[in-house]
Amino acid sequence: MRKARLALSNSLWLYPLSILAIVSVTAFVALRLFDLSHAQPGGVTALFGEMSPDDASRIMGGTGEVIAAILGIVITVASIIVQLAATRYTPRITDMFFRDRTNRAVIAFFVVSAVFSLWVNYAIRQAADPAHSFVPRFGVIGSIVLLTLSLLVMAPYFNYVFDFLEPDKIVERIRRGGVAQALRRSRGESEEEVDGRRMTALSALEHLADIGLNAIEQKDKGIASNTVDAICDLVVAYMPHKSELDDRWFSIRGRLLKDADFVSMNEVALGKLQSDRTWLEYKALRQFLMVFREALTEMPDIVNRIAIGTRYIGLAALAAEDRAALATVIKFFNTYMRRALNARDVPAAYNCLNQYRYLGEKILSQGWGDEALRIAGHFKYYAQTAHAMKLAFVTETVAFDLCALNELAYDLGADVRDELLHNFLEVDKEAEVAQQEQSLRGVRKAQVKLATYYLQKGEIDLARRIHRDMRDERPDRLRSIKNEMLAVTTNEFWEINDRGVVFEYIEPARHAHLHQFFEWFPHLDGPQREAGGPKQPASAAPASGGAHEG
Repeated sequence: MRKARLALSNSLWLYPLSILAIVSVTAFVALRLFDLSHAQPGGVTALFGEMSPDDASRIMGGTGEVIAAILGIVITVASIIVQLAATRYTPRITDMFFRDRTNRAVIAFFVVSAVFSLWVNYAIRQAADPAHSFVPRFGVIGSIVLLTLSLLVMAPYFNYVFDFLEPDKIVERIRRGGVAQALRRSRGESEEEVDGRRMTALSALEHLADIGLNAIEQKDKGIASNTVDAICDLVVAYMPHKSELDDRWFSIRGRLLKDADFVSMNEVALGKLQSDRTWLEYKALRQFLMVFREALTEMPDIVNRIAIGTRYIGLAALAAEDRAALATVIKFFNTYMRRALNARDVPAAYNCLNQYRYLGEKILSQGWGDEALRIAGHFKYYAQTAHAMKLAFVTETVAFDLCALNELAYDLGADVRDELLHNFLEVDKEAEVAQQEQSLRGVRKAQVKLATYYLQKGEIDLARRIHRDMRDERPDRLRSIKNEMLAVTTNEFWEINDRGVVFEYIEPARHAHLHQFFEWFPHLDGPQREAGGPKQPASAAPASGGAHEG
């Protein structure tokens, strides 16, 4: 990291400054030698030889004005650029700019140079008697040097300003500042200092969200993605070090209590947030939710980015064994699903479910079966809600995600395996109406897929549980489900989607178990009718593997 910063510093300052200095000195020496070679005999003086008051006044009369003009140009250009950036991204940029040490040092250099030249010019005295005249020769030389440096520094400084205001650099600078404040040890600090650090970290989250919202409004997906990643990275870096922080960091009082996200909460909710020590995670995820709400209609790709970032925060909580933080993450995943369903945004729900399932699988692998079972319960609820809203593809997606969780639970020998299976078989227990049959067919396909998995593992009893749940299905419906699943011969979906798989696909080795499962249903060999289902193979059905995702 240090080498990278050094290389960046060289590219911004040393190389341009060296080139400009070499060119300037070379031109000066060449012209000076040319002047000396054409000077009259006896008229040659040293490079900085005797200087009359008239000479000094003539030199200084222009030097101070040029330095002052340079200062005005620098301030004007910087102010315009900073204001444009602040309007486009976040007002915090102005504060960041003037707090930056380099910016303050350069502006201070120009100011000092202008003031120094002014006083050198004032110090020049010309009298009738040469003995009473005074020429600040070294001051004049110093002014020339300062003017030279001012001219040389202008181009590299503007280069630095543009680099400073690069959107990615702004986002990274805010993130680093937030992390630095969150991870600094608070022991030995006053209450006011701890509160100030908390507000700095909270402000970093808010400003990152502001940049993300403005980027979404301007259709700038790159910046919006970077801000989402920065919020995620800030929390992920913070999570492993929570146990090292002073208890005062987690208390919600002082200026933190006046924050808009906390002041509206009732005492019970606020007390739980404080006892769980999760105010920073809650605040970060609230910013995610705010961006999520805007991205639903303006920039759907950011929805997936937010879901990924939320999963990473959940994984960090899982690694730190922070159940309270993990519960907060789960709560926000549920909120994303509610927002997506209310907006009837199927792609958003599809992407959120994908990341939510990934988190559930990691939780199950960690041995936290109770949390995994709770997530499965949420999945069932949203599947039934989507079914009632006639969002068939969402219900089908949930069913195949629950199928994957059940397969993993069996492989891991999880204690909640039976409860997960029971939950899965309850997904389609809501009222079934003809116009919603497609979504229920998707659920049945997922259950059949799980049954073939159990049969492959030799678990006849578990497969029989699924059979008993399906025994009242119409033969023609079961027959069409079987035929559609057999027709899927590849697991690669023909459209681009985040999962890249076909839901109904089962490996050729499991086809025999598919036949075995359907042999348990009597009267299945009658006339084949595709009642309630598509006439094309399942591999070409719109619901397969995410065709509705776009």
